[in-house]
Amino acid sequence: MRLTVVAVGTRMPGWVQAGVEEYARRLPREMKLEWREVPLARRGRDGSGDKQAGRLRAAEGEQLLKAVPAGDRIIALDVGGKRLSTRDLAAELEQWRMSGDNYSFLVGGPDGLAPACLERADRRWSLSDLTLPHPLVRVVLAEQLYRAWTITANHPYHRE
Repeated sequence: MRLTVVAVGTRMPGWVQAGVEEYARRLPREMKLEWREVPLARRGRDGSGDKQAGRLRAAEGEQLLKAVPAGDRIIALDVGGKRLSTRDLAAELEQWRMSGDNYSFLVGGPDGLAPACLERADRRWSLSDLTLPHPLVRVVLAEQLYRAWTITANHPYHRE
């Protein structure tokens, strides 16, 4: 199974790259975690009004959807999505693995995900009720996928 994170933003701090690479490295070969980035839509100097935010979100959404590998099931990371416990995520991950499908996770930009991304998604998942910085979302997502895998593999990493 391949898991692909498709995220808005291309220049992440070194600690983000190191974190996501570490968790991706820990996953088994049969659960490959890949990353695809799309550029942040260019923001104007006049601020980010609702109309401009909607245009930017739509432009980023188009790029996100184009970057999703053909045939992947899509999971949109969205504050309005379903919250999962780590154990629930582990059960979901096992179902995904058994389905034989590949999955892509969409991570929006500062203005969130475009409605087109949410409509196209097979599932909406909320990592937290908190507003998290987008670089941190990448590390949290990678760690939670790794943690969920350790539960399914009876690895001692996860402790309750």
